[in-house]
Amino acid sequence: MFTRIGDAALKKDLDNTLELCKRLGDPHKKFKSIHVAGTNGKGSTSHMLAAIFQQAGYKTGLYTSPHLLDFRERIRVNGQMTPESFVIEFTEQMRSAMEEIQPSFFEMTVAMAFQYFALEQVDIAIIEVGLGGRLDSTNVITPELSVITNISYDHMHLLGDTLPAIAREKAGIIKPGIPVVIGETQSETTAVFLETAAGNNAPITFADQQWLVQSTQLDTSSMQLSLLHTASQQVWPVSLDLNGQYQEKNLMTVLSAAKQMQQLGWELSEAAILEALRHVKKLTGLRGRWEVISQHPLTVFDVGHNQAGIGEIVQQLRHQTYRQLHIVTGFVKDKEVEKVLPLFPQTAHYYFCKAQIPRALDEQELFRLATAHGLKGHAYATVQEAFYAAKQQAHPEDMILVCGSFFIVAEVL
Repeated sequence: MFTRIGDAALKKDLDNTLELCKRLGDPHKKFKSIHVAGTNGKGSTSHMLAAIFQQAGYKTGLYTSPHLLDFRERIRVNGQMTPESFVIEFTEQMRSAMEEIQPSFFEMTVAMAFQYFALEQVDIAIIEVGLGGRLDSTNVITPELSVITNISYDHMHLLGDTLPAIAREKAGIIKPGIPVVIGETQSETTAVFLETAAGNNAPITFADQQWLVQSTQLDTSSMQLSLLHTASQQVWPVSLDLNGQYQEKNLMTVLSAAKQMQQLGWELSEAAILEALRHVKKLTGLRGRWEVISQHPLTVFDVGHNQAGIGEIVQQLRHQTYRQLHIVTGFVKDKEVEKVLPLFPQTAHYYFCKAQIPRALDEQELFRLATAHGLKGHAYATVQEAFYAAKQQAHPEDMILVCGSFFIVAEVL
């Protein structure tokens, strides 16, 4: 049914998505939305925003990708996955259209999400971009607000091999007259965003210029932060149930987005925002972001998978105390693994593995590349074998980290 997998699914236009939506009566025009793009952090940002709108009493749709265990994780309303019956009915309803149009898996999934949100009559939907922005299937919506978390190197063979080039693709979600929040001020990309926003008469805000993190305290299940809103000089005491320190940047983006939505007339009280941030995982079902699975040995799963994502994970490791570090990891073929491997600590013991998908990088090839970068360990044919070996080797005072891709984490959840 779906003829394009992985990179082949990226088209040079939005025609398929528009045609699918047309056959459904243009559901993407029947609900309000926030559109979230960026190289890293867009999933966490989307879930935090969804939690805030839910807590404030709005019926909230959430579209994210990829999923970890169940396809229906991608399409939620008020944290609940779309019913299996809807997925079956939609697929049957659109069978002839699928055969005629030959959409990618992602194009079909986007149309399914938009139809579900329209039928459910959501007050708002948080829509996460799949890849890039300009040509992403989600980019048929006209949102209330556009959000771009950050720009770093990923999918360079598709989006460009410089940060400004990647930024231009992400900036493709900026719409005429629609405000945009940029998460991080970066010297290489700021001009691209300012130029695109000006060309679209879109008010632009840089979140990290609006907030100052005064203090951060981490524990195993949450993070306590004190943030200063620079314009009002108001201090926000935030308890966040996502405890990776890299969430600081995402949190500032979320708070700036919430303030923008308040200005547009959405009723988001400070109390609702703070309460939502305490319970993001419970409200939205988010998993795999510095997720502590067990203690003794401390076992953490994180879906970080590119240069910036792995860099943030390595930074987080510096806050951990352990006797020996065991890292179970694997990647997909389209990642620039040669740029990621030098970031990993050479003192850890590695369990190189391969997810059971066609796009997975062979574990022996990963072992060879890693060895050349001074990383020591063994190769395993499956993620389960690698994880089992790590658990067998680990002392109660050690730490086990599973990372490298959504697919690696999914196979041990």
